[in-house]
Amino acid sequence: METYTPPTPPRRTTRLTRRGRTALIATGAVVAAAAVAVPLMSTEDVKEPAALVVPEGWRSGQVYEAVDKALALPAGTTRKSLGKAKLKLPADASGNPEGYLFPATYPIDKKSTPEALLTYMVESANKRFSGGAVTAGAERNAMNVYQTVTVASIVQAEAATKADMGKVARVVYNRLDRGMPLQMDSTINYALNRSTLRTSRNDTKLDSPYNTYSRMGLPPTPITNPGEEAMRAAVAPAQGDWLYFVTVKPGDTRFTANYEEHQKNVAEFNRVTQSASPSAG
Repeated sequence: METYTPPTPPRRTTRLTRRGRTALIATGAVVAAAAVAVPLMSTEDVKEPAALVVPEGWRSGQVYEAVDKALALPAGTTRKSLGKAKLKLPADASGNPEGYLFPATYPIDKKSTPEALLTYMVESANKRFSGGAVTAGAERNAMNVYQTVTVASIVQAEAATKADMGKVARVVYNRLDRGMPLQMDSTINYALNRSTLRTSRNDTKLDSPYNTYSRMGLPPTPITNPGEEAMRAAVAPAQGDWLYFVTVKPGDTRFTANYEEHQKNVAEFNRVTQSASPSAG
């Protein structure tokens, strides 16, 4: 959220002897007994297949921690396995899988390894991010696919609702086209490994390539692992002239091309958040 603003057999009849009939009756009794016994089994004896759920918008660090926990491994194991995984990432990623650990539900069993899970995630991302429509959309926006994934990651982090995603993507492109800094709080949050709705003036002075207040263009890598909705928005953003947006309160995100109007929206955001603060009088 931009708040700080600096200047998916045929039946056959058989005649049975008495012994045969007796045996059949006895067998039938056993089968019937078994049939009665089944519903009496505790549902606790039936285990659901294990799975790892990766939500949209998680950062790579969160994914690594979740894999460690799901596989009952020492903390840091998955991160250390990156080199052995040999992930098929774009050259621009320089081996960093951020943005390509696709959000989905992944089955796990006793044979699962961090390398196998990370590979599955990256393969899932590549299948969804390498289609002709994605490539064409990236070209229309004067981007390559990796840059488009980076835009999608910002959209995933910034948009308050799926309905807002297309507009947030448009703000990103409009700012880039005009040579304006993106000024996205989400990129600074990524650099500081935090999540917050507020960015201070001091935060905007952070010396980091992810500080889009002081540095022009996109951050060097994606900042989240975006889902298909965010990627769709980055490929085909909404049409509009918006340059600014702020989520004043849940369900109320305001987009505008006018700086003065944006300032008023930010002021209202500040009033709403301060009045909702436990320490506010």
